[in-house]
Amino acid sequence: MMDKRRSINEIKALINVDPNQELLQELAGDERKGVQNLLAQYRKRELKKQAAMEAFKKRFSYERAFWQEGKQLVCGIDEVGRGPLAGPVVAAAVILPHDFGLVEVNDSKQLTKKTRERLYSQIIEQALGVSVGLCDNYEIDTVNIYQAARIAMLKAVNGLSRKPQQLIIDAMDIDSSIEQLKLIKADSKSVSVAAASIVAKVWRDHLMSFYDSLYPEYDFKSNDGYGTKKHLDALNAYGITPLHRRSFEPIKSNF
Repeated sequence: MMDKRRSINEIKALINVDPNQELLQELAGDERKGVQNLLAQYRKRELKKQAAMEAFKKRFSYERAFWQEGKQLVCGIDEVGRGPLAGPVVAAAVILPHDFGLVEVNDSKQLTKKTRERLYSQIIEQALGVSVGLCDNYEIDTVNIYQAARIAMLKAVNGLSRKPQQLIIDAMDIDSSIEQLKLIKADSKSVSVAAASIVAKVWRDHLMSFYDSLYPEYDFKSNDGYGTKKHLDALNAYGITPLHRRSFEPIKSNF
């Protein structure tokens, strides 16, 4: 007698495209091992998606609380580039819409470069406001890196086309009259700050790639200005560039 059940390949195609409950019930009653394996894989994926969604909703808890207070424009702020020996410190300020749904948006350090690049474009497209501020190496050497990071953050906020009603900042405060929530590890606790961390990171990476074309010996496209062996070897061989922070070691003591 001919087997009228769906083929494994057919089931594999169907189960990967949002299967309905009728299909799932049909597969649950199919004793074939291949079908049960596909069903188990599907359920595992769904549990992972649900966990990711719950974590995403949790990262929106601070924004939702402020929205309920009537503060509709909540701005997340983060910076990148405190540690490198060269280049600017870069900050981003991002205001997200209430229906923002990019579940993958999280602390930029937890994401791959490919994912950051994709999310960067999507964040800029969907955000109500995005602004970038920076302090170059000369300003860093003048005021110190901590103050330069604060200044870069303020520049980012002041560059927004809409004035936010609330700021959420990663472990810092800035010289602004806008109310601020100083939140430790904010880039993993607030979606707005996470979005800002992605924008700041990708924006600075692009800038350092451009600098790499000007000073290819220093491998800025790969080290982003951090003190890798190749970068330190280039410093010893060629000296410092106009991009280097003279107040940072080992530059301060050796050049």
